[in-house]
Amino acid sequence: MKKFLKTTSLLLMCALLLSACGNLQNSSLSSGGGDTSKSTVQTTSSSDSSSYDVLLSGGKYKTSPISGITAADNSNQFNSRSFESGLMSLSKKQFSTNSYVFQEGQVLSATTVTKWLARKSKKNSIGLNPASNGSKDENKRAPMYFQQMLEEDYLTKQNGKYKLAGMSIGIAMNKVDYYQKKQYGATYKTTISTEQQKEQGEKIAQEVVKRLRADKQVGNIPIVVGLYSVAPEDTLVGGTYFQYAISKSDTLGNWSTLGYKNQMLPTVNGESAINSGDSDAFTNFKDNIQDYFPNLSGVTAEAHYDGTDLKSMDVTINTQFDGLAQITSFTQFVQQSASKYLPSGADLDINIQTVDEQQAVVTRNNGKFYSHVYNAD
Repeated sequence: MKKFLKTTSLLLMCALLLSACGNLQNSSLSSGGGDTSKSTVQTTSSSDSSSYDVLLSGGKYKTSPISGITAADNSNQFNSRSFESGLMSLSKKQFSTNSYVFQEGQVLSATTVTKWLARKSKKNSIGLNPASNGSKDENKRAPMYFQQMLEEDYLTKQNGKYKLAGMSIGIAMNKVDYYQKKQYGATYKTTISTEQQKEQGEKIAQEVVKRLRADKQVGNIPIVVGLYSVAPEDTLVGGTYFQYAISKSDTLGNWSTLGYKNQMLPTVNGESAINSGDSDAFTNFKDNIQDYFPNLSGVTAEAHYDGTDLKSMDVTINTQFDGLAQITSFTQFVQQSASKYLPSGADLDINIQTVDEQQAVVTRNNGKFYSHVYNAD
């Protein structure tokens, strides 16, 4: 079991949560339904109604102790961000941004989650991955289904104190389980079917909820549980949540199926575009900026869909610019081109960078553009 600290992902999540922050507000904190803590906390005050205010402790952002803990290696770094951002999107279906304050999960400990992610054995009776059957054959061995957990806490202000009022749990299920037949040997893989992901995920989710309900900090608060399909190492996009349920008692409610998909643009390996119109729009955007500024190393995008409807697009533009004037001019041109060519209904996150550093960012959220050139101030 290894713990990989996803520094970049954490910064991205912090940026997402802390965007458009205003004044900090003081209050006392209660970490559950019991006695309140005497520690002073603050919350950010977001001017964006689609974002959560964030709970700070002693003026500092609190990270979750289970962040980055995985059952096995998976080198696809795109999974980390989509695992986090996807769970927050599901949370908004249950916990209003106007009524709840966000905090990274503080209930589950690293020790507990490490044991849950391990195989069940005589030494670890609480493991949620199946016990080894001794086989090393890719089609006969018992794979590691359960790859990672994520906890998000949602608090409300009651009698001047913040109390845990809701929780979201992400359960990441492997699509491919990578393993070695001997230490430091070659890597092999077992492919897990969609049916197995679903069956095992629902079983694990029910047990996780049962265990959480036994914790006095959790009690009877609503719990959103999302099942996430981990993208394999050889893909250029992150995974997606494929279903979710809400628990308001000891059991989970009915599962709702999700139609989320991710795709790299331009498409690769002869893959058909999820939406040909979006693909053509991105090609026009790409061609336009490359015609104007040919000194580019590459322009790619990760498109995020709900069915065939484009929800957001993360664009990466690799440049070889050195001068501030060039970068500033190019950033302005990118924003103009994005407004003209890219689908108008989708949120955008456009990162302009060299191999060594981030140079500028252009975003569009709820139809409004924002851009920033680093080191320009």
